[in-house]
Amino acid sequence: MTLKVPAPRYEVIGPGKYRTLESYTYTDPKTGRTITLVEGFESDGATGAFDVFGAAWWVHDKICVRPEFDDGTPITAWVAARILSDILAANGRWFRSFYWRWSTFAFGCHKTRENGWW
Repeated sequence: MTLKVPAPRYEVIGPGKYRTLESYTYTDPKTGRTITLVEGFESDGATGAFDVFGAAWWVHDKICVRPEFDDGTPITAWVAARILSDILAANGRWFRSFYWRWSTFAFGCHKTRENGWW
């Protein structure tokens, strides 16, 4: 399966723990804004779920750490959930894109809520 939104190169550093081996930039096709992960960024994968290939959990974890685009534009809870869903859908994970959008909006990434729900 060729991923339209591939993950950065990374290494496994422990059970459910990963680290990027390179910088990685995701461009949100709806806004044109970017989210950049620096080399060495660490993630726990898809928190509470099965880790899937692609950039979805990498980008979402970065948003949860710093809920804004690279240009400083705040990312709300809904936008964070939408970005995760869009990446999953682009990679052919349609069902997961639907239910992960709503579950991460309702229960995940609490820091984005400081920027608002919508």
